[in-house]
Amino acid sequence: MSRQSRIAEILTASFAPQRLEVEDDSARHAGHAGARTGGETHFNVRMAAAAFEGMSRVARSRAVHDALTGEFADGLHALSLTLKAPSELAAERA
Repeated sequence: MSRQSRIAEILTASFAPQRLEVEDDSARHAGHAGARTGGETHFNVRMAAAAFEGMSRVARSRAVHDALTGEFADGLHALSLTLKAPSELAAERA
């Protein structure tokens, strides 16, 4: 199973998101710190979940990093996170 699939599976199990996008951005970071041959080191995550309601940006980020501790221990180097509560999605559409 790819790291991208594992990340999506872990985040789905941890946060039951209404929206989840996990994009492997490793190719853009080739030659940078933490990059490895074969990629799967840098990801963009966009997620909306009720679990984030009332949480600060920092708390949301910590919760995602905590959920992915095993992936970081196994070579995940960096995440770009866009984390929203459903109410924030609704406000964007209005």
